[in-house]
Amino acid sequence: MIERKRKPRNGIVDPPDVSPPIPEYIDRGNKEPLEQKKARLLYQSRKRGMTENGLLLSTFAALHLEKLTESQLKMYDSLINKPTNDWDIYYWITGKLHLHICLWAIISHLETKPTPAQYDNEIMDMLKQHTKNEDRQVRLQQPTLY
Repeated sequence: MIERKRKPRNGIVDPPDVSPPIPEYIDRGNKEPLEQKKARLLYQSRKRGMTENGLLLSTFAALHLEKLTESQLKMYDSLINKPTNDWDIYYWITGKLHLHICLWAIISHLETKPTPAQYDNEIMDMLKQHTKNEDRQVRLQQPTLY
């Protein structure tokens, strides 16, 4: 069988996705005890597919996770578990692209993707503020667990 490339859109070649499928996230709803949910979210904030998000989300979780309401915990859970691409989360939080993508964006006159409406909420606002690091805290490693 011959694999065909998708036709270029706006001069951009979009190769076929040959990665294994990612299982769909299943919302645990109210079945999960609150302390168990917080422990799971703390773990998931630390164990990301990329170091950048691990640092951003683990330091955010260390500062805010215990104070979040159930509604906010649900938003945070959705944000870190539903998107299938950790780079998307990174771009939404920081509003920046990495150098190789920035160069492509300049060449192609592309802009960063805005945060999708389903994730554009108070948790995303808190994450964006945390990422600005206006207090200039040193965040070179994940916080200790205990």
